[in-house]
Amino acid sequence: MAKNNESPKKEREKAESDLTEKVLHINRCSKVVKGGRKFSFSALILVGDGKGRIGYGFAKANELTDAIRKGGEAARKNMISCPTEGTTIPHEVTVQWDGASVLLKPAPFGTGVIAGSKVRAVLELAGIKDVMAKNLGSSNPINQVKATFQAIQQLLTRDEIKQRRGV
Repeated sequence: MAKNNESPKKEREKAESDLTEKVLHINRCSKVVKGGRKFSFSALILVGDGKGRIGYGFAKANELTDAIRKGGEAARKNMISCPTEGTTIPHEVTVQWDGASVLLKPAPFGTGVIAGSKVRAVLELAGIKDVMAKNLGSSNPINQVKATFQAIQQLLTRDEIKQRRGV
């Protein structure tokens, strides 16, 4: 039996190297202090491999680069898998998160991703190529992303549905 010469750390780095990181939203906040304005930043980061794994992270810091780095780390810790049927999702799902509501519908092959910008980014990084989506309610990007993740987590494959029904 051949022994693998690579350490677990190198294997993890190799697995993370195929992840795509995308800065979805940056917010700059200011606080007025005695010497002037003090700025802080928050960043919403998406990480996905295009093969069904996706994660998001939200982080705050006094420097923009620190917020992006922290958000990327949080996104890698918050990865979920997305069930697919070919290039689309298994079934229709509607989810509400705070004020944002997201509707995801499967689409025929070749349709593409028809969705708003934040939901589109999540679905494309997850590797879903054919889907129709609609943002209802709030346009807050953080809530839209959280609602989309809730919708992805509610998706079930045909086998899981059959097992639940006892067929």
